[in-house]
Amino acid sequence: METAERLARAAVEECRRRMVDDDLPRIRKCLAELTDEEIWRRPNANTVSVGNLVLHLAGNVRQWVCAGLGGEKDVRERSKEFTETGPLPKAELQGLLEKSMEDAARAMARADAAELLRKRPVQAFEETGIGILIHVAEHFSYHTGQIVYAVKSGKGVDLAFYRGVDLERKQGPVRG
Repeated sequence: METAERLARAAVEECRRRMVDDDLPRIRKCLAELTDEEIWRRPNANTVSVGNLVLHLAGNVRQWVCAGLGGEKDVRERSKEFTETGPLPKAELQGLLEKSMEDAARAMARADAAELLRKRPVQAFEETGIGILIHVAEHFSYHTGQIVYAVKSGKGVDLAFYRGVDLERKQGPVRG
């Protein structure tokens, strides 16, 4: 495999890993801590609920990765992600995010170096495939952090994402 294709595969895999293997399990763990009512609670008029953030992530991933990178039809209605007040049941909400991530993983798996370099319209922007991946990985991580903060501060729980890992260690294991 030539260098460009190896680099493309590595970039795609790293973005996929961070969203699917790191952030998605954190969101699952957070949702497990919350009741349906708590998922849809808005702390004040200037914030959204955890449920809104999950809908927003599912919509963003579907629009940017599935449609923008993967070529699916863009059917996103972004404003509805923020106006929904629930209570959409937890299982249904999580299912929407899981399905978006499964579809996105398939779209990412099909992306080669040429697709990662090609510019295309997505939302109100003109982006390369690699720009799409970087945007979505960063955006997913940002909102995952908001969800984690909402659960930790609202429930007073330690989600223990790194239980058993020595984070003071200066050099970690090399990833394969």
